[in-house]
Amino acid sequence: MHDPVPAKPSLRRQGIYLLPNSFTLAALFAGFYAIVQAMNQRFELAAVAIFIAMILDGMDGRVARMTHSQSAFGAEFDSLSDMVSFGVAPALVAYEWLLKDMGKLGWMVAFIYCAGAALRLARFNTMVGTADKRWFTGLPSPAAAALVAGLVWICHAYDYQQLPGLHWLALAFTAFAGITMVTNVKYWSFKEIHLRRRVPFVMLLGLVVVLLLLMSEPPLVLFGFFVCYALSGYVMALMSLGRKAPPPPVS
Repeated sequence: MHDPVPAKPSLRRQGIYLLPNSFTLAALFAGFYAIVQAMNQRFELAAVAIFIAMILDGMDGRVARMTHSQSAFGAEFDSLSDMVSFGVAPALVAYEWLLKDMGKLGWMVAFIYCAGAALRLARFNTMVGTADKRWFTGLPSPAAAALVAGLVWICHAYDYQQLPGLHWLALAFTAFAGITMVTNVKYWSFKEIHLRRRVPFVMLLGLVVVLLLLMSEPPLVLFGFFVCYALSGYVMALMSLGRKAPPPPVS
């Protein structure tokens, strides 16, 4: 006679890890705050809140790994927080900013972005443990959110709100970010960077330059970085197609 399989303890008995989930909760609050500020027509604050959510989102997983406090609950909570901060919040910020003036087309593109973020997160969750950790399949949702929020931020920081065709530019950025999240384009995950490894001394000087640029013009530097990152996947895809192209037939 087999011994009965012990029942898995409930979440209430297991408890949750406070430290990493506190970062996730803070990221969720930043996304919610961005939505509230967009409803109040304070779009620059909304954009900054989304970038703060990105920082907090990047910290919760690292803190969990450093403190050995990873859990299934934390993974699920992080995914739900990402959907609010990088899926719903950027879509609503873009809609309240300029897309609502474009009628049906505006809210349709905002929904394309929101749906793209949901599909991207669902696909990421199903590929955990099987995908190559060096690469993301599709644009990561925080980077997509940075495209939308970054455009809002620089337009308010540098007073580009009267730029001709800005409505169409916002529409294009939102649609591009939403669609790129669900493509099969590969993006470097930065997970190969190990801070404990030795690096050439010139790397430290480069870091100083980056920090100075970031402190002098944060919206421009951050927006420029994420635009380049979003385009890098397509550039690498085109380069790989060029390498795989068959040689021309010999006449």
